[in-house]
Amino acid sequence: MPEGHSVHRIARQFDANFVGRSAAVSSPQGRFDVGAAELDGRVIVSSQAIGKHLLLGFAGDDEGAPGPTLHVHLGIYGAWDFAGAISLDPTILASRAAVGAARMGQTGMRGVAAPESVAVGAGTRGENEESIASIGAPRLARLRAGEHESLAEPVDFPPEPVGQVRVRLLTETAVADLRGPTVCEVLEAAQVQALAQRLGPDPEAPTESRAKAEARFVARASRSNQPIGQLLMDQSVVAGIGNVYRAELLFRARIDPHRPGSRVTEDELRALWRDWVKLLRIGVETGQMLTIDGLRGAKRAAALANRADRHWVYKREGLPCRRCGTAVALETMQARKLYWCPGCQL
Repeated sequence: MPEGHSVHRIARQFDANFVGRSAAVSSPQGRFDVGAAELDGRVIVSSQAIGKHLLLGFAGDDEGAPGPTLHVHLGIYGAWDFAGAISLDPTILASRAAVGAARMGQTGMRGVAAPESVAVGAGTRGENEESIASIGAPRLARLRAGEHESLAEPVDFPPEPVGQVRVRLLTETAVADLRGPTVCEVLEAAQVQALAQRLGPDPEAPTESRAKAEARFVARASRSNQPIGQLLMDQSVVAGIGNVYRAELLFRARIDPHRPGSRVTEDELRALWRDWVKLLRIGVETGQMLTIDGLRGAKRAAALANRADRHWVYKREGLPCRRCGTAVALETMQARKLYWCPGCQL
């Protein structure tokens, strides 16, 4: 399931290419016909993420009046595919250049420079974190990203929908296709506000100040007797953290994931939150969940290119802890895999 940094990158993609433009909205699959009809022809006026939730705001019927919002949660299988003339955020350009440089260094292959705007074609495979063309669950996309990166052959615009497309957003120059989401619905303004209040704080969301968000996280976590490893995955406590960030945050803080939230000190909770602010910002800017500090030059480029080089404990069960040498443990906590070091985190 995409974690919070991926959804913020999707929101940036929409902000750069769709906000301020009128969109033809359809449901090629047919399962969202009613919602598509409500949004069709309206101008997209905002794009934001709260945790793992994407909120695309549309213009209202009257000038200045709040309009409907398209609410999407990708879940495990959902993804957005983009095609057309796609403009890139400068931070996304930088991250793709770094990944390309790392792979060139490892394999000797020729790289492809990333332009500020690319015409995205059809028929190539995208990757989950790095692709500007497909973000979410890996699937066929319209631009290959990652190893052997190259632009596809030009195709007619807009391309025909491929597969089970729940929603298509089409402007004069760009198209976004949504497949396989867990949630896809139209919300009114009051429902959007209720969703934001129900979710835990997100340091990248524009809904509240950083100070207020930190205080809300500390308050919610400290009054619970549930394990802190469980609380970090509770989207009503903090929005956007998934399995990778949960494991890495707790390792970096040397906190036992089984310790109840009520027994984690206020200073520890504040430090956890501030580390989450830091790691989420890195994830949004690089497209990678890069959780090892101090990487420079070739080591940082290698970590951006290879998951095995970018995490302390995640997916390293049975291997020696990078810090103390104890074998990294793997267990199940509330039906999700938990990676942790019994040597560093007790």
